[in-house]
Amino acid sequence: MNIIKQARNCTTCAPFLKDGVRPVFTVHPAARINIIGQAPGRKVHESGIAWDDASGKRLRKWLGVNSETFYTPELFAIMPMGFCFPGTGKSGDLPPRPECAPQWHQPLLRMMPNIQLTLLFGLYAQKEYLGKTREKNLTETVRNWHTYLPDFLPLPHPSPRNQIWLRKHPWFEEDVVPMLQERVQEILGK
Repeated sequence: MNIIKQARNCTTCAPFLKDGVRPVFTVHPAARINIIGQAPGRKVHESGIAWDDASGKRLRKWLGVNSETFYTPELFAIMPMGFCFPGTGKSGDLPPRPECAPQWHQPLLRMMPNIQLTLLFGLYAQKEYLGKTREKNLTETVRNWHTYLPDFLPLPHPSPRNQIWLRKHPWFEEDVVPMLQERVQEILGK
């Protein structure tokens, strides 16, 4: 069984997932941009389509791409830190299950040699991929985005829950988003 099929059939976290397993990710050997977020939310768990929610709408706006382009696997890979919906906690969704990324990310990344940029949405992805090079908090890591290029670009989560963060940090949408859109267009050859 190939690695994609194995990941799609994964049940490692089943004992911990009240809503059941439903791995939601997209990988393709030709993918050029990799999106690493936290974990699917309830709506995505139900639809089975990554970023099929308000966060996804904002993400596509930040990237400057339409849905058709975004959902072209030869262009965009989508590998959250947890492939399944982790459930709901007191203040929103629970963190991604810690078993998922160590089990699946590296084998899937090895089959995608054309990745030119990895977008790291939120603290979990940034901790995993930037390690000790990240700043003291998400805001400072995102503010210093240029130090992680050309391979990585740390970003806040595009969730509507981050409205306050975006209002407090207008530099993000003024400086980072235009650069991101330009870089995406370069990579996609448009």
